[in-house]
Amino acid sequence: MNPDEKSLFLDAMEDVQPLKRSADVHWHPSHKSRPLQRIDTLQLDNFLTTGFLDPVALDTPLEFRREGLQVGVLDKLRLGKYTQQASLNLLRQPVEQCRQMLFSFMHQSRKDGLRNVLIIHGKGRDETSHANIIRSYLARWLPEFEDVQAFCPALPHHGGSGACYVALRKSEQAKQENWERHAKRSR
Repeated sequence: MNPDEKSLFLDAMEDVQPLKRSADVHWHPSHKSRPLQRIDTLQLDNFLTTGFLDPVALDTPLEFRREGLQVGVLDKLRLGKYTQQASLNLLRQPVEQCRQMLFSFMHQSRKDGLRNVLIIHGKGRDETSHANIIRSYLARWLPEFEDVQAFCPALPHHGGSGACYVALRKSEQAKQENWERHAKRSR
């Protein structure tokens, strides 16, 4: 950019104000989903643990499968076969804020009957980097939610090792709807 162009650009941008940071939670409603209803998680007790943390090694993938869950479900999750219904961005957030955001996000996801979500935590370059600390806390926190059935690293286009797919337990209402749908077929 030559000096004249730079001067014109700066003059044109003189009164421009940066946009306020938008919410770090993105809901991706599908044609099947019910209207979203927000809950007040301040009334709920955040049970996610804090304190001493042994960081997860960078070469160790974040992966979890609850006992009883079919291996094929984790394989499909790992391959990105499930549509991500919502995402949470934890990049550059303090640990306590990540803890609060995750707690609220997971409760809201459960209330809305979501099954698959994406959590973006970032990639750390060394074991003690902030992104790896958040990643290590996620490895601790996600299994603390009874509704989390599995999680694994995301595919590269969703953030790769800097994000994870999370599969949530099917709600009782969804189980009932599924049962009714299959019962109609067998008549």
